[in-house]
Amino acid sequence: MLDSLKIQRRQSEIRQQLAALVGKEKPTEDEIRSIETMDLEFRQNETRYRAALIAENEEREEARGELETRSAQEWADMMAGFELRQVALALDEGRQLDGQTAEIVQELRSSGGFRGIPVPWQALEQRNTVSTGTPNPVQTRPIIDRLFPDSVAARMGAQMISIDAGALEWPIVTSSVTAGWADGEAANVPNAAAYATTDRPLTPDHNLGVQMRITRKTLKQSGAALEQAIRRDMAGAMGQAMDQAVFLGTGANGQPLGVITGAATYGITTTAINAAASWSAFRAAVVRFMTGNAAGSPAAVRALIRPELWAFLDDILITGTAVSEWDRLTQNIPAGNIGMTSNGLAAPAGDPLAVTSLLTTAAGGVAPIFVGAWGAVDVIRDPFSDAQSGGLRITALATVDLTVARPAQLEILTGLQLVAGA
Repeated sequence: MLDSLKIQRRQSEIRQQLAALVGKEKPTEDEIRSIETMDLEFRQNETRYRAALIAENEEREEARGELETRSAQEWADMMAGFELRQVALALDEGRQLDGQTAEIVQELRSSGGFRGIPVPWQALEQRNTVSTGTPNPVQTRPIIDRLFPDSVAARMGAQMISIDAGALEWPIVTSSVTAGWADGEAANVPNAAAYATTDRPLTPDHNLGVQMRITRKTLKQSGAALEQAIRRDMAGAMGQAMDQAVFLGTGANGQPLGVITGAATYGITTTAINAAASWSAFRAAVVRFMTGNAAGSPAAVRALIRPELWAFLDDILITGTAVSEWDRLTQNIPAGNIGMTSNGLAAPAGDPLAVTSLLTTAAGGVAPIFVGAWGAVDVIRDPFSDAQSGGLRITALATVDLTVARPAQLEILTGLQLVAGA
């Protein structure tokens, strides 16, 4: 029992006893001494009660922080025990899932329909492991992964949304409600304006898939290393495709409509520079963000650029100084807010060569881009294609879509030429 609660109960008992004694017209000396003793105890208890409340409030705050993070930590710990190797063996040999892997799969099956074995998105995260070989005549070392481009969608402020089922919409305010002054003592304020919103939907219309062929030799030779190899390869391949779709998705052939490709559809401002790339071109865009209340300072802006643009800006020096255009850019937009990609932006094209850049900002804590992922990754086995060789062919399917929250939080710069004086 809490100390404050114990003190409260004791105070109630003292009040009852005092009420009975004070009500007497002629109390005895013992009763008077008892009144004095209980009065002193009551005043001391008041001090103890305040101290107990302070101490218990601090304990509550500490416990609240622990409770807020406990569920997320427990979920992360559970995901850390998910073994993708069990999924591969279950699909190949029919082996039963066990442990935390079986619990997670059962939970996912109860919340959605899957043809194969569902794999949670968190299970595709890369984990730090140490793999050692077993003494053999021939020792197989850890698998060397393929090279994938780094993901830049998260660096540009895109927010990943997990959706169980159905479509999801965000109502965004689009009204032009303004305040106005009454023109005179008896005059009215301006007329009422409609409060309007526009829905930004995420719909489960786009399916992304990865097919993997695992040979019998790989299944027998790699052992536990296969778990991490499949995880990294699947995450890398799907991450590359998703990252590219966020910016360059065509909106056709099953792809979602990307931010740059669908700029006109989303209502994103596109500014044609058609001149040599420089900090001044980015500065003008930052000023437009600030005047549109989308950013409070250049440090709140994120920029997505091609590596060729970085090389060009770094090579152009301000006349008479050792300061480059890149130095001017990073002095205003932090280097941590600049993402370089050869996957999310189209290669230089035209004569002279020119590239495109994307600027974003998270106004009011709202992400500029929402990426929705439905349920989990559905892993399905094809038992026929590689049956003759004893191999395993699996397909990983994911349903993904994206949308733009507020077009004012994004701007595209086109025609950033990579030729000085062009």
